[in-house]
Amino acid sequence: MVAAVAVCGCLASCAGHTSGSANPASTVQSRSPSSRPAAVVVPPPAPSTTIDSGSLPQTRVLPTTTDPAFVAGQAALWSAIVHDDAALATSFFFPLSAYLQVKAIAHPDADWHQRLLAAYQRDIHTMHEQLAGYGSPATFRGLSIPTARATWVLPGQEYNRIGYWRVFGDALHFQVGSVEHTFPIYSLISWRGEWYVVHVAPP
Repeated sequence: MVAAVAVCGCLASCAGHTSGSANPASTVQSRSPSSRPAAVVVPPPAPSTTIDSGSLPQTRVLPTTTDPAFVAGQAALWSAIVHDDAALATSFFFPLSAYLQVKAIAHPDADWHQRLLAAYQRDIHTMHEQLAGYGSPATFRGLSIPTARATWVLPGQEYNRIGYWRVFGDALHFQVGSVEHTFPIYSLISWRGEWYVVHVAPP
């Protein structure tokens, strides 16, 4: 299912993860003076923690396009294009911590920053310029993934030591006026049952 998100010149960026904050303990008491129970102490909530999923082991779960992370990710990518700010969609790009686990190459950290992330940033800027060239507000229609064509890449292929799902032929759909348009997205790969962009344009 493709969700429509109206855009008029700009699109609000997706909300990020926040950690819960502890509140002071409070008490709850009966209002009846004649039958007042002992005070009930309500402890403050435990602070939440955000775990970097890229630091956890890979799974073979095939991602879907309906889970909240994917819905938020595609909206973040669209927002990055509209605002010409790739940082807004970094969360939808294959995580560095996972890349360090996956790739059996020298200096994977530098490869991720200097090749993959740099290309992602350039491609988002290019799509921003193309979008601006239409001269009218665009309506985001969604990111389509041909999940049926996804393949499991075995360890040893593509210089990897850990397998992952990979899917080609993805597309970002939007509408200007009554005309439908797409931005091709070359490939997404999986980590722990979630899709992440790894190449917008062919490498």
